[in-house]
Amino acid sequence: MPDAEAAEYDDDEWVLDAIRAGATGYLLKDTPRAQVVQAVRGTVAGKSFVDPLVAGKVLNEVAHRPTRSATLLTDKLTEREVEVLRLLAQGLNNTDIAARLYLSEGTVRNHVSAIFAKLNVADRT
Repeated sequence: MPDAEAAEYDDDEWVLDAIRAGATGYLLKDTPRAQVVQAVRGTVAGKSFVDPLVAGKVLNEVAHRPTRSATLLTDKLTEREVEVLRLLAQGLNNTDIAARLYLSEGTVRNHVSAIFAKLNVADRT
């Protein structure tokens, strides 16, 4: 049984926040040195490590999380804006998008501006 101090750091939110922030692994502070070294070497080789005391919590969270629509962000867009966004994603410029969709460049610029505003992004990248 882990001590109370270690249990503090296997709290669900600590683990999930770390993973959301890009962590490729999560070890508790009382992890034996040899295991830490193994985890670091494995991470360098592209592997992920999660302490067994918290792995079940992570899996449980993922298993019970409500599924999200793949189009969640695009639900904010009109049908035409989605068409423009698809072409933007293919790397087309406004002139090419206008030609493909039989629109003026000004109309495409307006759609692009609306897309940026609705998705809260600053530019094409």
